[in-house]
Amino acid sequence: MRRPLVAGNWKMNGTASHAWRLVNEMTDAAASLEALDVVICPPFILIPQVVKQCEGTEFAAGGQNLDIHAEGAYTGEISGSMLVDHGCSFVIVGHSERRSLYGENDALVAEKAATAYACGLRPIVCVGETLEERENNRTASVVERQVRAVIERAGMGIFPAGIVAYEPVWAIGTGQTATPQQAQEVHALIRGLLRQEDSDVAAQTRILYGGSVKPDNAPELFVEEDIDGGLIGGASLEAADFLAICRTTIY
Repeated sequence: MRRPLVAGNWKMNGTASHAWRLVNEMTDAAASLEALDVVICPPFILIPQVVKQCEGTEFAAGGQNLDIHAEGAYTGEISGSMLVDHGCSFVIVGHSERRSLYGENDALVAEKAATAYACGLRPIVCVGETLEERENNRTASVVERQVRAVIERAGMGIFPAGIVAYEPVWAIGTGQTATPQQAQEVHALIRGLLRQEDSDVAAQTRILYGGSVKPDNAPELFVEEDIDGGLIGGASLEAADFLAICRTTIY
């Protein structure tokens, strides 16, 4: 049985004082969440603080992005080894905001996934379709293209340590959410693609759902067979909401 995982993506939000209060509230509840993995992905500048606050718990820290280069003249970028050095064990790659706002394509996302794994990080690889693609019945082809790009570049060796997160772009931050049936259909597709390469690895790889997940819709999403947890955006900025979502994966 796959161990549930819930990751909070704070995006570009949070001050040091807000992060301190938020993580303290979360870690106070750590003992009740031992049956799942919890990952907090704050802005880069807050990672050392979050890592320190999570000491003594099973909570892990992750980055929101990384560069494909190990070091050098790449102003504003963060390398995988820097994330590891500051205590991260996970990193998000290919989030739809990186794809749409910063021009990251499938090839670059796949390269980032490979780089992360080579650095000792567990990549959370985001895939998902836009509203236009869904309306044109292209969901399956888009997600398959994105997943295959990662397999072809990084290989199946990055799984099951690596994680896939299905985030329908039209549901991120919009208040809209895929129905449990829609989400399960795509999760099953992703697992099927992995199964074509290695059935044992496919059975062990965790696939998360992301896209306006909240305490009230999480239970019906997380009960689906191929949904192993969530990549949570806005709701991860409120401790009560995030903890409620976490608890739905184990009760």
